[in-house]
Amino acid sequence: MRTVATIAELRAWRAERNGLLGLVPTMGYLHAGHLSLVSAARRENERVAATLFVNPTQFGPAEDFKHYPRDLERDQALLASAGCELLFAPAVPEMYPAGVETTIDVGSVAAPLEGERRPGHFRGVATVVMKLLQIATPDRAYFGEKDAQQLAVIRRLVADLNVPVEVRGCPTVRESDGLAMSSRNTYLSADERRAATVLARALDAAEGCWRAGERRGASLQHVLSEVLDREPLARTDYAVAADPDSFQPVDHAQQGAVLLLLAVFIGKTRLIDNRLLG
Repeated sequence: MRTVATIAELRAWRAERNGLLGLVPTMGYLHAGHLSLVSAARRENERVAATLFVNPTQFGPAEDFKHYPRDLERDQALLASAGCELLFAPAVPEMYPAGVETTIDVGSVAAPLEGERRPGHFRGVATVVMKLLQIATPDRAYFGEKDAQQLAVIRRLVADLNVPVEVRGCPTVRESDGLAMSSRNTYLSADERRAATVLARALDAAEGCWRAGERRGASLQHVLSEVLDREPLARTDYAVAADPDSFQPVDHAQQGAVLLLLAVFIGKTRLIDNRLLG
């Protein structure tokens, strides 16, 4: 696997390679969830590239940009073993040189939930993803379904701006106890790690009610909150039963799908998870 740090190097590599290219954008500190995206890209394309960029514009002023886990050598080894051909790992000035002002706002799908609680977050996500797609010109781009609203934002971005790329969402990869894999799980102490399973348990409980016939959004949200509230180390940011297209809360979902969405602080660490029902 080759690692490049400049846009010119990535474009030159792309120009020299034929065949479909699958791109896996990441912020690094990789885990099995990221590698599952590489595996999917490997199955579906002749070429696979990944990007590693901790994007400062999607972090708020009180968030963990400076402390976000980083280990380039570890990530290079994991990507190489997974069959990735190229890693693009630029520095911040390469992606945002002096004088850059253009940003992208994708509209209503980015407004609720994560958009409301993390102002500017999805503007940063949409802008950097658009830049990566323009630089690498992949045929397919791979993202995890754990970040459900982010995936919807990227799909809206690609559709609205006629970007010639297929956006592929891949299933959430979980630990054996149900916790969704995340780079931020490394922040958790041993006690917090045990407590973090409450997110999966809350989703399990609400799904059980759904399977028993419950379709009222408020009732599903109550089940989520009830399970979360029983965990002393958990503090709920939101627990919502939402429309999977608009991310607005649903009142009654007699027909169609419902997306359960969680954002929960375990100690100081904010974790997200979701589950699609129906």
